[in-house]
Amino acid sequence: MNEKKKTLVLGASENPSRYSNMAIHRLRNYGHPVVAIGRKKALVADVPVSDKTITENNIDTVTLYLNPSNQKQYYDYILSLKPKRIIFNPGAENSELYDLAEKNGIQPVEACTLVMLNTGQY
Repeated sequence: MNEKKKTLVLGASENPSRYSNMAIHRLRNYGHPVVAIGRKKALVADVPVSDKTITENNIDTVTLYLNPSNQKQYYDYILSLKPKRIIFNPGAENSELYDLAEKNGIQPVEACTLVMLNTGQY
């Protein structure tokens, strides 16, 4: 699995103890291009974190680090990116967005990005 998957980390944090931060570092270590959106602008690894939605093409994966109530404002944005899949990390599980993803031909995955990377399932 050497295919590089452009990934949007939604809910990115500059706090090194946050899983979103660890995911950005790990994704970059594996050579995946990363785009990140968080509450405030920052730089994590070599990835600028935006505090606003970003117009991006060819997003393969959206990995969520937001609880369901904070995801709602991003539904249309996520769907407009037409990613191949959305990873719902622990705490981000959301049946409403899961169903919307399926209806739009996007694979919803309830898993942990860090575990997927470590086990070669990413």
